[in-house]
Amino acid sequence: MKVVLQNDLLKNEHPQGEDFITELRHSFPSVNFFPANTEADQIREIVDAEVHFGEITPAVFQAANKLRWCHFIGAGFDRLVRTNPSFVASDVILTNAPGTHAIAMADHVMAMILAFAHRLTDLIVDQQKHHWDSLKYRGRMRELQDTTMGILALGAIGQLVAVRAQSFGIKVHAVDLKPMSPPAGVAEVCTLEGLDQLLQISDWFVVTAPLTNQTQGLINRTRIKQLKLGSHVIIISRGGIVDEVALAEGLGSGYIGGAAFDALQTEPLPPDSPFWDMPNVLISPHCSADSPQMWERRREIFKENLSRYLNGAPLLYVCDKRAGY
Repeated sequence: MKVVLQNDLLKNEHPQGEDFITELRHSFPSVNFFPANTEADQIREIVDAEVHFGEITPAVFQAANKLRWCHFIGAGFDRLVRTNPSFVASDVILTNAPGTHAIAMADHVMAMILAFAHRLTDLIVDQQKHHWDSLKYRGRMRELQDTTMGILALGAIGQLVAVRAQSFGIKVHAVDLKPMSPPAGVAEVCTLEGLDQLLQISDWFVVTAPLTNQTQGLINRTRIKQLKLGSHVIIISRGGIVDEVALAEGLGSGYIGGAAFDALQTEPLPPDSPFWDMPNVLISPHCSADSPQMWERRREIFKENLSRYLNGAPLLYVCDKRAGY
């Protein structure tokens, strides 16, 4: 059996990509692994391959004759399905690696919230200037206890954000596309009908939803105006869910207290974006999940699924290509 490994993705996204290939060959000696450094290499190798590991492009998919299973290296595969309708319509199985990123991303959300609450950007600037000014911060530190967090989507990331928020005494409410009982410590989980009310009560509004047809543009200009005065927006999952133009206007007017982005609609963020120079904005370059532990969990999921595939067992984390999750 032949497996095509998107080698450029392994090298770019994991510093031990080559070690992983060696590990796979040792663990599965009956499988022929073909690392492909470029799209042209993948097109050549995919012709007679059963399995693709990485993020298959339309051109690579069109060249495949025997493909039965694609494993997406990460969790959110929205770009793959948006650009590859033939793949979506096919019976080729897609699996992914959900939850592997959630711990680090939830930690990052709290880091951003704490940075706002305790003026960390101002403190760092003062430190760099060797400037001591206690009076500057008098009355400007914010206690998190008894503030309210609204979470958009209570999946793996959202649930871990909620756990961390509760430990700081934050009251947690959430909205999810599907009805569910609130996990311990979450006051309520509403369906989309409760979204406007959630915006109105949130001191911290955290976007952890995948980008799908249902969530794209969900937090539009009208909904941004529903946000509580002085609230902070943290976008940790995907850009394209929040209207960034309207958000920038709210930040500029002071109506919105601050925003933190690990994901934006256009990446890399263009140099002329107003977000770069806003004092109430924090930007990280879509790196919040990038811990060694996350990569190890992703490797283990692929190895487990490959073992299942070879033994004819059901695969873990089979995706609904049409739903986008």
